[in-house]
Amino acid sequence: MIPTIDLGHGLQVSQIGFGAMSLGGAYGRADHDESIATLNRAIDLGVTFIDTANVYGQPKEGVTGPAGTNEELIAEVLKTRRNEVQIATKFGITGLRQGNSSAVRGDRDYVLQCCDDSLRRLGVDTIDLYYMHRRELDRPIEETVAAMAELVTAGKVRHLGLSEVTGPELRAATSIHPITAVQTEYSLWSRDVEANVIPTAAELGTGFVPYSPLGRGYLTGQMSRETASKGVLQGQERIDQNFDANQRVVEAVRAIANEVGATPAQVALAWLIAQGQAFGLPVVSIPGTRRAARVEENAGATEIELSADQKQRLDQIADLAIGARQLAFNGPGWTSAERE
Repeated sequence: MIPTIDLGHGLQVSQIGFGAMSLGGAYGRADHDESIATLNRAIDLGVTFIDTANVYGQPKEGVTGPAGTNEELIAEVLKTRRNEVQIATKFGITGLRQGNSSAVRGDRDYVLQCCDDSLRRLGVDTIDLYYMHRRELDRPIEETVAAMAELVTAGKVRHLGLSEVTGPELRAATSIHPITAVQTEYSLWSRDVEANVIPTAAELGTGFVPYSPLGRGYLTGQMSRETASKGVLQGQERIDQNFDANQRVVEAVRAIANEVGATPAQVALAWLIAQGQAFGLPVVSIPGTRRAARVEENAGATEIELSADQKQRLDQIADLAIGARQLAFNGPGWTSAERE
């Protein structure tokens, strides 16, 4: 079973969570029954932390966009297992149009409405962790967090989180309400958050939730060239454009995996746990997958002990990577690193 830790401000979650975006078609269409089975298997293994967002999901027939179908999928599992999990969901992204500031909203009316919509789709009375998915750059973050704080007061949300914020933005948000977690891309080859965001989070008592902890699947060594050119990966510098060149990254991870009798995925997740210990804050990765077998594999990461030498060699892997971390469709200022 996966150990449970305090992510921040009393929110107890499993040391490894589950990122449900993978069940929403981002990396290829997901089968409904298999998705339900994967979620149930994750909970059986002790995964108590499930992450989703109001924009995740596969479009319904006759509907433009995902329309919250990922939350509706999770709701089917919550009907019988709500007391076993903590649910995190998000608001803020209204579209993914290159360079269009209207793709993100953080005004009070929008925040409150999104929460009500997510509660309805999830079929729950309270959201355990509610994230601002992206910041509306021309609106003070304090204004958005103040609206989120109203949801805590109303009993609709237990804890607040922020995604892809800078260190100063996290500090400004914390002046309005305690922030339980920051979620940002973080992995062996995406380490920009270590400069400012993670030290600030550690100082403020905020936990860290790495998304894409396996490099969108690339670091597992299981990704095919064909997969690397489809869905959200199409056109991405690291994975699509430099697929062959970055195989040296995979080989470096695999070499250490062979030493410890593990898989590359388990080593990549174990490294993140070790990084949390080094920085003095809880780190809870949310790897996503459509397959129950992968959930079982990922769960094994909590049992891996990396030696100082192995850790040092893994620390050097980011220098091997070719290409930027952001996706091809992202507009300016989409990641925290671009704003720091």
